[in-house]
Amino acid sequence: MVSTIKKSLLCCAVFGLASSATYAQSKVTLYGVLDEGLMYLSNVQGGKKIYLESLSGLMGSRWGLTGVEDLGAGLQAIFTMESGVNINNGTSAQGGAAFGRQVFVGLNSDRFGSVTLGRQYDMVFYFPAPLTGSNLLGGDYATHPGDIDNAGNGLRVNNAVRYMSQSFHGLTFGAEYSVGGIPGNTTGNSGYSLGTAYAMGPLKLGAAFEYFKNPTSSTPGSGFFTGNANGATVLSQSLNKGYTSAQAYQVAMAAANYTIGAITLAGSYSNVQYANLGPAFSNGMARFNSYDFAVRYQFSPALFAGVAYDYQIGKGVTTAEGRTIGNQHYHQVSFLADYFLSKRTDVYLGVGWQRASGTSSTGAPAVADIDSLGDSSNNQQVLVRLALRHKF
Repeated sequence: MVSTIKKSLLCCAVFGLASSATYAQSKVTLYGVLDEGLMYLSNVQGGKKIYLESLSGLMGSRWGLTGVEDLGAGLQAIFTMESGVNINNGTSAQGGAAFGRQVFVGLNSDRFGSVTLGRQYDMVFYFPAPLTGSNLLGGDYATHPGDIDNAGNGLRVNNAVRYMSQSFHGLTFGAEYSVGGIPGNTTGNSGYSLGTAYAMGPLKLGAAFEYFKNPTSSTPGSGFFTGNANGATVLSQSLNKGYTSAQAYQVAMAAANYTIGAITLAGSYSNVQYANLGPAFSNGMARFNSYDFAVRYQFSPALFAGVAYDYQIGKGVTTAEGRTIGNQHYHQVSFLADYFLSKRTDVYLGVGWQRASGTSSTGAPAVADIDSLGDSSNNQQVLVRLALRHKF
């Protein structure tokens, strides 16, 4: 009888160790952010607007699952499923997609980097965008006008295959290709992006190049500009809505970040091109150049504040009738103060002011439009956001 009991206890111990080993090799993590703000937006639709908003603050509200399974020899299976959430009405963000922020599966090697497949961020997001002046402050009040270079992370890449390297003495790089998926046209709606970054002590550098063919599609969920589930184009405001006929979209961007004690400096430059605009524009090209600079000061572990300035200029394009449009200029100043109540909860105040001049992409006088929240009724606009953010 004693021998039987000992054997039973030994079996339980063995199974317990096996179970512990299994769980040690696989891990799934639930995470999320709730970022809710009271917003004031001036000069929109003929008046002022006050409302609650949860998708365009320091971090758009979201929840997600990420997992890793150890396959041995330094190789892991990985996945991420992340959904944007409008906490004011409970709906999914990114045009209603269940996992509109990102969803992918892949393999990661400790030596050779990772390969992932699915709906993913581009190389702008991973390399130069975190180092820009606008992202040093974060939030829609600091986003480049129209988010034309995607430094504000408004766009994701569908049907994407992505490679990301490990760090080589501070140097990282990545590449991504989006399969268009159009029958009989292997390059339609396709695109690629390349990026690299270098970090050495207080200095960080990042750069990326991106190109997409046929970025606007009539099929919901396809095309770079229309990749969300509802198929709505991001070229929705007067700054660039006249360029929906573009057959190609290109971004080149570089950014730098430097920390000196409590002070962090950041700056970036981007060039955006809407190419092959069709007969209405004599197949011409619209160009934008954006320059930003920001400084942030860490007053204490719990409090920091910063200011940023962005200048964006649109080079004019000639219509078939010989008229030049799109020669527009934007000046934008933003401010952020952020106080942490704990490691996971903070309150912040963000303010943005923008002024526009010149002629918009529609041929009308240019008007202000902070982060595509809505064309101003004149050439100036103010955005104020007072928000509470909680991470879990």
